[in-house]
Amino acid sequence: MDIDLDLANLGKAFPADFSPEQKAQAQTLFLKKLALSAHEFYGGKMQTIPKCGFYGFSWFNTWYTPGVSAVSTAIRDDNDLSFSLSNRGNLVAVVSDSTRVLGDGDCTPPGGLGVMEGKAMLMKYLGGIDAVALCVDSRNKEGAHDPDKIIEFVKMLQPSVGAVNLEDISQPNCFKVLDDLRESCEIPVWHDDAQGTACITLAGLLNALKLAGKKLSEAKIVLLGAGASNTTIARLILADGGDPSKLVLFDSKGSLHAGRKDIEEDRRYYRKWELCVATNPQRYASEAEALKDADVLIALSKPGPNTVKREWVRAMAPKSIVFACANPVPEIWPYAAKEEGAYIVATGRGDFPNQVNNSVCFPGILKGALLVRARKITDGMAITCAHSIANFAESRGISTDNITATMAETEVYAREAADVAIQAVKEGVARRNITWQEAYDSAKADIAASRAMFDTMQAEGYIGKPPASMLNEAFAWAVRQVRS
Repeated sequence: MDIDLDLANLGKAFPADFSPEQKAQAQTLFLKKLALSAHEFYGGKMQTIPKCGFYGFSWFNTWYTPGVSAVSTAIRDDNDLSFSLSNRGNLVAVVSDSTRVLGDGDCTPPGGLGVMEGKAMLMKYLGGIDAVALCVDSRNKEGAHDPDKIIEFVKMLQPSVGAVNLEDISQPNCFKVLDDLRESCEIPVWHDDAQGTACITLAGLLNALKLAGKKLSEAKIVLLGAGASNTTIARLILADGGDPSKLVLFDSKGSLHAGRKDIEEDRRYYRKWELCVATNPQRYASEAEALKDADVLIALSKPGPNTVKREWVRAMAPKSIVFACANPVPEIWPYAAKEEGAYIVATGRGDFPNQVNNSVCFPGILKGALLVRARKITDGMAITCAHSIANFAESRGISTDNITATMAETEVYAREAADVAIQAVKEGVARRNITWQEAYDSAKADIAASRAMFDTMQAEGYIGKPPASMLNEAFAWAVRQVRS
């Protein structure tokens, strides 16, 4: 059968005899096969085009030599002019050593380019931000991945960009890289795997708790997985009013608590140790014990579908909330969690309700930081962004199957940007002092212009359509793989 180019009805196209698990598996296989073909067809996802006009060859003397000398000397005398006299003010570097690419682990430095280009594409389309993918080799002479090499690279890079988005850096190096660069750089350094996931998870959690009639300050929360994402989620929950005595994290060796000498003695895991000291005074021995009467389970751990057991969900409190966010397969299938009594279930996948998607967060928060030329993105700015997303979703209506904003809701990005920009001004990390309306109008205009450019390039054929055969072949292949 022919697959629609927008893929909107893909789920309905799979054979009727496929179970929900088979449909989910087939969709994942289809998207991977299509991704390979489409990336080869286009030669990647990004290109560079000028933003200035060209009215004849004499204009080269303005855009380049000799006229541009005035730009160089002006910036020399006042480095902050680089944000307005060059594209630095709207440019983000997406930096990775590709040591933890999605669920595929260490993909070698160039192996991360597909993800980093994807991040750059989303920034442009969703936030009106220019971005460049930079995958670096962080190995030292002994062949080990050295966080100091990434740190030094970003420090050297920062005069050219307005912000840095760290991506897919393995634990524990990711903690040191982010914390060092947040303090030492004069531009925002953001780790989307950690801070972005935490931001959108908090946004979804806030609205889920509203629907369940519960308060963050009173909720018993269990987090399965203690990597960069969940440790940052825990930190933001606590900073936003969560009760540390009612919060428990589990890693592969058990729950985090003050008796975990293995974490205390390995200084690379200082972020985990902070949570060991602050949370879980009960020292729960098992997930089953901790989840009894728990209000919330947030799982970012081993892909399922049986990582989270049905009986664990069954033992949770009434109107329980389950975030099963492993990709490509959630720790428990949403239907299974619902059958065991979960009131609200969220995943990381777009083919289930309540997708917890970083793409709703990072274009808006980075745009807000860029608009005021912020020196950093603070936890306060991230929490503000989470509340902005939650408030936007609540204002247009939320339900148990629709707890947060989606990528299709353009308005949310402009509101996030404005809210974050004002928070940066309040916290004293902004170089520019602008009003909420000015930030909102600027963000909305940039996003509209970016989307109009995409539309024009597609309509005029500068971006060609992939052939229908590409989609149909990928679909047929995926169905064959599942049947076999």
